[in-house]
Amino acid sequence: MNIKRRNSQRGISFLGLLFLGVVLALLGIVGARVVPTASEYMTIQKAVKKAAAEGGTVPAVRAAFDRTASVDYIDSIAGKDLEVTKDGDKVVVSFAYDKEIPLFGPAYLLIKYRGSSAEGYR
Repeated sequence: MNIKRRNSQRGISFLGLLFLGVVLALLGIVGARVVPTASEYMTIQKAVKKAAAEGGTVPAVRAAFDRTASVDYIDSIAGKDLEVTKDGDKVVVSFAYDKEIPLFGPAYLLIKYRGSSAEGYR
């Protein structure tokens, strides 16, 4: 008779499971705080592209962005924060802002968002 025995058990211990649960919960909390800022960044990117297409002058681009920002609830930047330049005959609008997300105590997560109407997402 050829019987194979397993001398050790396979699986995760209770303490390992508890540690894994805590790590997953922390990642979930951080993710829940980061997702809205990433969504706002994508909304800002669309608003900048729309403003660049609509406006021909710097005040017109900023006004178009402010109109879109008021409808889409964009709070991180305003039209005055945009950098408007010309590339040939094309209007290029770029922006940059930082977002601090409080984690716990003195710890923060800093995300630096940058974008332009001439480029895709960076």
